[in-house]
Amino acid sequence: MFSFLTGKKDAEERPEGVETPPSSPPPPMSQADGTAEPAPDTPFTPPAAWNTEALTAPPPVQTGDAPQVGPADAAQTAEFQQRIIDVIKTVYDPEIPVDIYELGLIYEIIVDADRKALVKMTLTSPACPSAQQIPQEVRYKVKAIPGIADAWVEIVWEPPWDKERMSEAAKLTLGFF
Repeated sequence: MFSFLTGKKDAEERPEGVETPPSSPPPPMSQADGTAEPAPDTPFTPPAAWNTEALTAPPPVQTGDAPQVGPADAAQTAEFQQRIIDVIKTVYDPEIPVDIYELGLIYEIIVDADRKALVKMTLTSPACPSAQQIPQEVRYKVKAIPGIADAWVEIVWEPPWDKERMSEAAKLTLGFF
């Protein structure tokens, strides 16, 4: 017992005449049809709701990541632009106490005739630790605006961001004067 603490092998600790029980092969985990079957020596029976097909199925084709926004519609963009800006102003970089709109990270807002929105934005640095969180938060907040059918965020690196893109309020808050 507890041979791992002393570094001795189990055989050295067993009294003479006591044999090590033979190891048995592990019980099968699933049947050919993908349903789980219980181990032969346990009373556990997996529920019928356990479906393992999702684990073995090929991944779905992802079309939601690529922006699927048509050409900009001036009327729709004008109608939704201020509402989109208002929700973007609720997104903050966790390391900076200023919202991303005032930081100058938003480059362009487009809404097409089908009311699909595209926000082109950048980050303060390509190595930004919040590079995954911020665009997702922007997308879900813009998508939640009544009347917007869908939303995408495209990260762009040209022109590169610098502190001159910040609003006067952001510069004042961060002491860049």
